[in-house]
Amino acid sequence: MADHNLSVGVYRYEHTEPLFDGRVTIEGASTTLETSPLVSDLFHRMAGGELDIAEFGLTYFLRTFDLDDSPFLALPIFPNRNFRHSAWFVNTDSGIERPEDLAGRTVGEFALYGHDPGVWNKGVLADDFGVTPDRMDWVIGGTDHPVPPFGWIPQPVPDGVRVRHTEGEQTLAAMLEGGEIDALLSVDVPRRLLDGSTKKIRRLFPDYEAVERDYYRRTGIFPMMHVVAIRRELVAEPGLVESVYRAFSQAKEIVQDRYRANAAKQHMSVITPWFSELFAENRALLGEDWWPYGVGANRKAVDTFLRYHYEQGLSKRLLTSEDIFVPSLLGT
Repeated sequence: MADHNLSVGVYRYEHTEPLFDGRVTIEGASTTLETSPLVSDLFHRMAGGELDIAEFGLTYFLRTFDLDDSPFLALPIFPNRNFRHSAWFVNTDSGIERPEDLAGRTVGEFALYGHDPGVWNKGVLADDFGVTPDRMDWVIGGTDHPVPPFGWIPQPVPDGVRVRHTEGEQTLAAMLEGGEIDALLSVDVPRRLLDGSTKKIRRLFPDYEAVERDYYRRTGIFPMMHVVAIRRELVAEPGLVESVYRAFSQAKEIVQDRYRANAAKQHMSVITPWFSELFAENRALLGEDWWPYGVGANRKAVDTFLRYHYEQGLSKRLLTSEDIFVPSLLGT
């Protein structure tokens, strides 16, 4: 494989840290690794053509497939994933006690209509509770800080769904606390809920961990939020995508191996009390590779997200894994 000069953008997670500190390198490439305090800045830069390979919000990535010629394909690397029942918040005076009570309500959503947790949660709300997005009014904005509309990415809204953006200095957390909206769907936890200074905001699922564990037991899905995208013109370079995939996988495995090995010493290097019990519980539920890369281990979760994206009017056609992933990595 010929040597390449690559610009790679990814958030500095513990499982990408070995790429930043040099323990893992991308074979056959001279790599400039870049990050940002706001991961969405990496999405913006990738969309603008500044990066060759980058972490990309899954919905941001998929929206480019409605263009005449999407500039990207995906590598089956998922640097960010999270269970998202915990992303629902409600006003305590709204009368919302169950997910079904969201029908007919006004709901705030962080950043854009159909951000990654939003796609997952709307899909789960429809599948598990029978409430579809067209039965709510949507207000888009920032949770504790104003967020302007993201004009650099397509923002489709299907017919029959009512969506507006916050105005001026409005924030969704303040609107929720004041009763201007009934519920909030946000990757960010409202600050005043975190610091205990409000009694007007609570979680829709107070015991969200139990709900999310049950969701995994029922579905086998650990929802991914982000994927690693590569510019299409680089896919044809012999061995390049395999080298990138191998490097990200090695970096993740270093971290997973550390957690496995440290279990024998009750994770003395971790400052969270009772962490070993949590690790053992998660390991029993999620398995030895609890953060899997590759198409095979993630196909059900990816296919579910692709279905949700299409059903919610964010994709013009129902995409498949074969449509979005680099062909040479479909067997991973």
